[in-house]
Amino acid sequence: MRIALLLTVLFAAITANAQWEIQTAPTTADLHAIDSAGSSITWAAGSDGAVLRTIDGGTHWTLCVMPEKLDFRGIKAFDASTAIVMSTGKGALSRLYKTTDGCKSWRLVFTNPNNDGSWDAMRFRTSSDGYVLGDPVDGHFTFGSPQDWQSLTDWKAQGDQYTQASLAAMDGVHAFAVSNSSLALSTKDIHPDPKPEMWFGTSGPGGALLYYFVDKYSDVNPDDELADWHKVSVPLAGDDASSGVFSIAFKNDAIGVAVGGNSQKPDDSAGTAVSSTDIGVTWQSAQTLPHGFRSAVAYDAASNSWITVGPNGTDLSTDDGRNWRALHPNTALHEPADADRDWNALSLPFVVGPHGRIGKLLPAALK
Repeated sequence: MRIALLLTVLFAAITANAQWEIQTAPTTADLHAIDSAGSSITWAAGSDGAVLRTIDGGTHWTLCVMPEKLDFRGIKAFDASTAIVMSTGKGALSRLYKTTDGCKSWRLVFTNPNNDGSWDAMRFRTSSDGYVLGDPVDGHFTFGSPQDWQSLTDWKAQGDQYTQASLAAMDGVHAFAVSNSSLALSTKDIHPDPKPEMWFGTSGPGGALLYYFVDKYSDVNPDDELADWHKVSVPLAGDDASSGVFSIAFKNDAIGVAVGGNSQKPDDSAGTAVSSTDIGVTWQSAQTLPHGFRSAVAYDAASNSWITVGPNGTDLSTDDGRNWRALHPNTALHEPADADRDWNALSLPFVVGPHGRIGKLLPAALK
């Protein structure tokens, strides 16, 4: 009886630390974006034109044939057949492609109309409601959104049906295109209440900043969208080009978490995580920080917990980002010694990183 109890305790200790199951990918490209559509369907994207898809929960990944070998930094998965992928690069190298036949063919649906500047992230609430965030052009951040998406069928390469707002930015301020998560949208339509419904994070000489948009519908200048943008400093590392807000996510219309730090100092934990309880209007530093720079964060509703990842590891929070603890591989479960590290982007249960690296979260990691 005593031996059985001891074995039970040991087994519980082992399974509590199990985390990423490393998967086989048909590419060595650096992967920077991933999106899970549910029902075992997930799409991923990265450098050198790499776009991947699984329809069996990661047992098999298929490499799509793309018309251009661009640097893909964003992807949105709608189902097994339909996805939109975003490339990043100066001017016309920033593009959107769409497939509706499971990546057998792709259609160019939009090209960056600015000769300068580069896209950083894209986010969708639904197939008819989304935005693209771009780095400053002539001192202004850029946002692209069609006037009438209709599942992107009306978003033409020539630029008709396209509206673009701009937001002034100080010299040297920029957003990050590392994990397609420096931009976040509200999870649902929150009108008519004047609450934030869009956020994005930046870096630069002014420190780490978060901008949020409130559509009040009753401004003195109702036609001036820029009047509804607000800027707030956040206690993340962010005083140079390699540090700032890299990822932001929301649990609901109140609680959010943002992560980042200095990407050139991956082992430095200073200024790597903040949280908000007022839908992103104010932010507080975590009491116990992740153990290094973090490029992506995601919320898992089933376990009411948060996961954040980066080059040197993975961390878990069960108190909405106030405290983080490191997850480490467990060799007793034959996990690779580096199963916790070398990650860029998250869409649970999957994580991706450099050189075609893909992991799938094991349920025991969230216990």
